[in-house]
Amino acid sequence: MSSWFLSMFFAPGFTCDQYDNQKLNHPELFHELVHYCPKCKSKIEVQRTFNQKIHFSCPKCKIEDIIDSTKNIDEAFLEFLIKFDNDEIPNKNQQESTLEKEGILQSEDEINKMIGGAKIADITRSVLFSKRHYVSHFRVIEEPDPEMGSTVSESGLDQRIVEALESIGIKKFYKFQEESIHHIISGDNVVITAPTASGKTESFVVPIIERIGNSKNPVPTIQAIFVYPTKSLSRDQYPKIKEIADKMNVQCAVFDGDTKQIERAEILVNPPQVIITNFDVLHYHLWHRTRFASLLNTTRFLAVDEAHVYSGIFGSNVHYIIKRLKRIAPKLQMIAASATLDNALSFCQMLFGVNMVQISGSGKKGKTEFSMLFPSLMTQRALMIDILKKLTTKQHKTLVFSNSHLNSELLALQARRQKVDIKVHRAGLMANYRRSVENLFKTDKLLAISATPTLELGIDVGNVDGVISSTIPVNRLTQRIGRAARKGQGGYAFLVLGNDPISQYYKNHPADYFEDVEQIYIDPKNPFVEEFQVIAMACDKPIAKHELSEHKDVIERHVGAGNLVLIENRYVPNYDQIKSILEDYSIRGIGRSIDIFLNGKKVGERVLPIALEELHPQAVYFLAGIRYQVKEIGYPEKMTAKLEYLPKNYPYYTKALTEEWPTIETIFEKRRANGIEVAFCKLHIQKRVYGYVNLELGQEVGQGQKIILEKPLDYDFITKGIVFKAPRPLDEISKAENEEYVEASGYHATEHVVIEGSNMITGGVSQDLGGISLGTSGLVFVYDSAIGGNGASRALYDRLEKAFERSLDIVTECPCKSEAGCPRCTFSYRCGNNNEYLHKFSAKEILQRITDGETTDVTEPVEGDKPLV
Repeated sequence: MSSWFLSMFFAPGFTCDQYDNQKLNHPELFHELVHYCPKCKSKIEVQRTFNQKIHFSCPKCKIEDIIDSTKNIDEAFLEFLIKFDNDEIPNKNQQESTLEKEGILQSEDEINKMIGGAKIADITRSVLFSKRHYVSHFRVIEEPDPEMGSTVSESGLDQRIVEALESIGIKKFYKFQEESIHHIISGDNVVITAPTASGKTESFVVPIIERIGNSKNPVPTIQAIFVYPTKSLSRDQYPKIKEIADKMNVQCAVFDGDTKQIERAEILVNPPQVIITNFDVLHYHLWHRTRFASLLNTTRFLAVDEAHVYSGIFGSNVHYIIKRLKRIAPKLQMIAASATLDNALSFCQMLFGVNMVQISGSGKKGKTEFSMLFPSLMTQRALMIDILKKLTTKQHKTLVFSNSHLNSELLALQARRQKVDIKVHRAGLMANYRRSVENLFKTDKLLAISATPTLELGIDVGNVDGVISSTIPVNRLTQRIGRAARKGQGGYAFLVLGNDPISQYYKNHPADYFEDVEQIYIDPKNPFVEEFQVIAMACDKPIAKHELSEHKDVIERHVGAGNLVLIENRYVPNYDQIKSILEDYSIRGIGRSIDIFLNGKKVGERVLPIALEELHPQAVYFLAGIRYQVKEIGYPEKMTAKLEYLPKNYPYYTKALTEEWPTIETIFEKRRANGIEVAFCKLHIQKRVYGYVNLELGQEVGQGQKIILEKPLDYDFITKGIVFKAPRPLDEISKAENEEYVEASGYHATEHVVIEGSNMITGGVSQDLGGISLGTSGLVFVYDSAIGGNGASRALYDRLEKAFERSLDIVTECPCKSEAGCPRCTFSYRCGNNNEYLHKFSAKEILQRITDGETTDVTEPVEGDKPLV
């Protein structure tokens, strides 16, 4: 290392700010800065523990210690060296005893008690007894064989279908398949819920193909539409559907954005009886009234696979697309196939707008060894990579699931640095790249995939030995774990809890995790979705004056605005005026998008308002495992952002700093949660991105070096949310020197922990929520981050008492002594204030007062209160 650098670093008066600036300007020098074992000179591993201490360990000679320090890592390492020189490093038994007392690790006896008499594999044993994390829960998952129905030959189905099924090894139906077939053939609208790879596809394909094949109408017309959420899943399922259809002389074809022109022309001239597509394609062709749309009026069956995907804004749009399709083909029979959900029937009935019958089934899979782990001596990402290395070293093919595209990219980046054979698979990457990753994994040319929920869907990526997942609702975890034994072999599954409040809670209450079943949601009354979709309906087919009375007010507004015109008792669209509205709209998100360019070529897009937080000037943006920096953003004049390459050893990624101001537009309803009045309302949110912080790669901290933008980025939007007034933390205020700071910081911390801590109670919706606490007013706003609303805040409104109760448990049980709290209790990785203005003890008092029944009433926001987000 350069002597000038060392002299500068150890110079008297050298400040932390200077240290951070030099690190930013000279990453290559800091890339060399590592810590070496004082005993054997090997590289020391450094991790922050969950209670904000620093753990130093040597993997070679096994010396280790925890430094109880809030200093930077270099100063803490100096303290470690002094302890070594003074022979004060505890021996292994002393260290383990201390860690067990602090709840950082368990004794071997406690872990053996969890295992019981189960025979477990060496890899699982090495993870459970590694002394590198806390084992919250262990079980061997061996589902009982599913209930069987009749043999295929005795089912009464057409002999050609019987032969087709027997040729692919299906001799007997599962009971739920038999029931589904019976109901669909009888003409019922059906919801089929069952785990991944359990035979859901056959349960709706078989009866639909049977009815089409035996139809008395031999004219080639479209009879059935099979809808999948992605093009890759459509093409993955096509051979399976075609194999059964061919036996019945039923034609089927995929029609989507990747369909070649020659195939498209053939479909239009000779329509197949079965079309496999997605809702984006149906939406486009319906409102454009294309030749393809004109073929849909003969459709008798609509089968929607992976129906649980259609939640939030996307689901609200899909609700209307189904409604539009029913206007074109009024005799539609509806079939939905879904993962196991607590509210599958009510959700699908809302999505499809019809009464349905629910059929539930289970799947046959091999034994899976499941471990729930809490990263007490390292970060969540470091623990996931540590397990991944154990699996891939033994040539076990592994899927690693993260809950955001940033986390999937960071994990792959850091795993590759440790020589793991891994690629990224997430939404936002080009389709051909994702397909290449799937094929490499399926053909055993790739050992690991770092994925977002895109791979929860039924895409067949071949044999999977292990699944590592970040924290998600238990029903979605079941989907992910189902991958580990899809072909009937044994598998490994690891749920790695995170550095966040809900993970802290599950560490201490693992049984509650299995009770917190996801509730998925849509909001058909989202005003922006409704207004757009009513215009689209008029484009599909003019709206008769007596029709769609439930949308009468919206139709009248469109007439007043000149978007619709009443001609001969029918509302028809004014195409000149609405064309741009329709073309700019995305059914997967309402906001306009910013196009992302690299070297003049478009490489992606992000929807507003989240785009401003990820694509502000100097933001670090991840794409397919590579980091780029935003060189320029044209917003608001041009909806573009330009990227440039970053050095591989650049030490940071970024997080935006934001300000927000809420205005209550309309209160829809009010109620009391304990004694707290809470209102569900329409909100106007004014948002500003005014700067960003640099966060160091590999260190999952919630705070970083602040940098203020020369020109802030502003955006405002309408959404839905809740507001309540928190009680004043009078005890903490009475002890404070700065009363305003303690009070405002308590409300801000309460807002954080209510959103993050209620995550699984509300079905994992915290990622769809934003929050604001207004100064010392006590007003706390929690709102849908999607424009117009997506139903997430409504889920919290309905379950707020439980959210308050759990939030109190989180701040009470967190062992940190910091006034501000820590990532396990009061910090939020989405905080727009750099996790500043937080007071754990005030939040604890506020939540205790709520639990004790103190009463408050909602008041109007007062200008001058400082918004904390």
